[in-house]
Amino acid sequence: MNTTLAKQELLIAPCGMNCGICIGYLREKNKCNGCNSKVGFKANHCKNCSIKNCEHIKTSPSGFCYDCEKYPCKRLKQLDKRYRTKYRMSMIENLNKIKTSGMAEFLKSENEKWKCPNCGSRLSAHRESCLNCGSV
Repeated sequence: MNTTLAKQELLIAPCGMNCGICIGYLREKNKCNGCNSKVGFKANHCKNCSIKNCEHIKTSPSGFCYDCEKYPCKRLKQLDKRYRTKYRMSMIENLNKIKTSGMAEFLKSENEKWKCPNCGSRLSAHRESCLNCGSV
């Protein structure tokens, strides 16, 4: 895997969230380094995340929720419902794609899905318009 894909892979949280499309990661001020980062700033809700800190994740061969016997657990279902409703994405769909198609294929589809058609910048799941050019 090339260096860019390896860096992108580190931005995929155990719940299936692509931290690379999170407003916390994309913003300039108080930039979050992503769920899996061991250094730098990380939002408190990420540090204290019940999914990231789940005892099953720590023993999972993949490090993702899809390996858990409780998958999808109540917490993941709640998070997924909120993200499908508010942010037009699904953690459970992401996890299923990673499991069935592999990380490289998932990252390839994410790079296309979250690319601004106007300027090519990375879009945020948390904003309706491009942070770079403002197009919707």
